[in-house]
Amino acid sequence: MSNMKRWIIRVTMTFLFLFALSVTVKSISGIDFTSFIKHFLQIEAKAAASEQVSETPPPLEEAFDWSKYPKTTVIATGYTAGYESTGKNESHPEYGITYSGVKVKRDLYSTVAADLSVFPIGTILFIPEYGYGVVADKGGAIKGNKVDLYYETVEDVYNKWGKREVEVYVVEQGNGKLTEAQLQALNEEKSMQVFRQQYIRSERE
Repeated sequence: MSNMKRWIIRVTMTFLFLFALSVTVKSISGIDFTSFIKHFLQIEAKAAASEQVSETPPPLEEAFDWSKYPKTTVIATGYTAGYESTGKNESHPEYGITYSGVKVKRDLYSTVAADLSVFPIGTILFIPEYGYGVVADKGGAIKGNKVDLYYETVEDVYNKWGKREVEVYVVEQGNGKLTEAQLQALNEEKSMQVFRQQYIRSERE
């Protein structure tokens, strides 16, 4: 049952109870409970509105009309900043640094690698079951319609993604540049924070 239905039933039952009580009390004491009931209903209405605002938003896949964006079928794999994916270990001066110069990141807007002739640096993709990916890197084995999705650990790569054929949506075509400030701004966009928190909770599960 939805919050609205529960609220309507609760208010109706409460109103009937208060009405009966007010008639009884008024007949005995002469006190009018009408103003009290109005005040109570105003409080209940505010509480119901608050409940609706605080409801958990739907997942990103359902929150927007993705059909308005061009889509492309790609082979998507996962990668890490580690030696197994990049040939670099943590002591390497360029460890975790993408071709664009930004650091790898797994967030609401994560860094991904692509064939730059297909998806230029800065292109924003929506990848179902992964989230937003911003093209920040390239790779020797990433040619054509292939995308490499960043994960923090090898275990995450295998357990959360693996290798899939998936339709990705091109939210914004890149111009060949991406900075840390731009990536940070995307992840801190106020209107998207509810989804960012949703993502963070899912990653902790």
